[in-house]
Amino acid sequence: MAKEVAGFIKLQIKGGAANPSPPVGTAIGSKGINIMDFCKAFNARTQDKAGKVLPVVITYYNDKSYDFVVKTPPVAVQLMEVAKVKGGSAEPNRKKIAEITWDQVRAIAEEKMPDLNCFTIEAAMTLVAGTARSMGISVKGEFPGK
Repeated sequence: MAKEVAGFIKLQIKGGAANPSPPVGTAIGSKGINIMDFCKAFNARTQDKAGKVLPVVITYYNDKSYDFVVKTPPVAVQLMEVAKVKGGSAEPNRKKIAEITWDQVRAIAEEKMPDLNCFTIEAAMTLVAGTARSMGISVKGEFPGK
């Protein structure tokens, strides 16, 4: 018989760095999930991606058990890594802070593809380019798609 889902928790935690302090402890503990058990399981599963911000969706059930799915890092975080900047521009329409190529956009889109609601890599590339534009990062060259 299937377990009855009690709810979902969405968090963004650095890979290999989950600990019982807030925000992890407060979000999970209030639902009756064993905090240390989750932290150990998350850290074991994400030790190869240490330091990267990873979204995680925790499904918890009425019997206090849980499952969790680790997603790929957010597009904004990947863009900041590629462009080697600390954050986005305060005025993205006026002040551009970095420039990236369409090849870099394609690499990010291919990595993020399982978590996006796009069917083609070109659609994913336009989504990533739009995020870059809203952060003040310009994409140089012509769009290589259709």
